[in-house]
Amino acid sequence: MINEIDASSFKNSIEIYEEEFKIILSGITFCYALMINNNVQVPSNDENRIRDILYLEYLRKDDIRKKANLINYRFDRETSEDESKGRTDIRVLSKNDFEIHDAYYIIECKRLDNENLKGSSGLNGEYIKNGIMRFVEQQYSTYYTVNGMIGFIVENMDINNNIDNINYLIKNNYKQVNSITKLTFIDFIKDFNYSFYSIHEDIKGKEIKLYHLMFDFSKNTIINKEYL
Repeated sequence: MINEIDASSFKNSIEIYEEEFKIILSGITFCYALMINNNVQVPSNDENRIRDILYLEYLRKDDIRKKANLINYRFDRETSEDESKGRTDIRVLSKNDFEIHDAYYIIECKRLDNENLKGSSGLNGEYIKNGIMRFVEQQYSTYYTVNGMIGFIVENMDINNNIDNINYLIKNNYKQVNSITKLTFIDFIKDFNYSFYSIHEDIKGKEIKLYHLMFDFSKNTIINKEYL
């Protein structure tokens, strides 16, 4: 497996790091499946709380990390980026790369619902302008040229149709995300049908790749009255 290899021997191999990131995303999806199987209830109106449940109750638990093939990775949250006023949702560090300050992966998390699906003011618009754009504008580090996003689905929807809605918005409202490819399905996680990728050119002309996972919590949501 990739995480059993000394990564220092192939620093310049983007393909190797992308395969490593796929393993990380597969492990995170394993944790998501556990949340669904455990009938974990998540707030429909608080994406940070959903992320925190995933992070604190699963990605930080050593027994689960072992089962998910994530034992060689360390996860943290709300990490400040040097060139951004914001904070990353989830940062992933490999034990092989602790000596390099910028050597980590970033995963941005966003809620998605059925409101204003093709409008800039809806959560699909937020997914683009406060998600994808943060990578394109280099607010987030892209040391490996690959990072990820997770969409927390909080209402029942046709996820594939919503990917079409996001692509529509990118094409018509957010050309500044400099898309080389639209969000496109990619099959690399067993028994999971909602993994996608997109390729963009950042503001300095570097090609970056984003993986998008859509986690369906629509049957597991509750109203968090604290945020109403």
